[in-house]
Amino acid sequence: MKALMWVVIWFCLFFVMLLAACSQSVTVTPDPNAAKPSNAGGLGQAVSLQGDASRGKEIFQNTCSTCHGEEGKGGVENAGSDDGTVPTLNPIDETLVNKDPKVFGANLDLFLEHGSTPAGTNPAKVMLNYGDSKVLTSQQIADVIAYIISLNPPK
Repeated sequence: MKALMWVVIWFCLFFVMLLAACSQSVTVTPDPNAAKPSNAGGLGQAVSLQGDASRGKEIFQNTCSTCHGEEGKGGVENAGSDDGTVPTLNPIDETLVNKDPKVFGANLDLFLEHGSTPAGTNPAKVMLNYGDSKVLTSQQIADVIAYIISLNPPK
């Protein structure tokens, strides 16, 4: 009976250790040379989730295209910003693109989580903080990130 009890205890310990090892998330950091949003903050939960580009496209069309244009192609005026427009996302700022999709996603996540104010005297449009304000869930942010990456495949 004692032997069976020890087998059960060892099995439980092994299972708990295996579960702990599998649940640890991979640490990812944004590219230090990538453009950064003006608003401070760290990465959100979206970087640890698998995004779906097709769902992200729908969210983008409903939430982001007003400022970034259809399919992120830009052309939207932004009086008071340095160049007078909202940044395009297709093609996106080259410093944000990374061959590692996790790093690329982390670069984008900072903007989606915390928002940003474009350079200029008084930009009429600013990037909202979709994560901090809980306008989008972490999964929705991951989906938008997947869609933006699909528009800008790393070269």
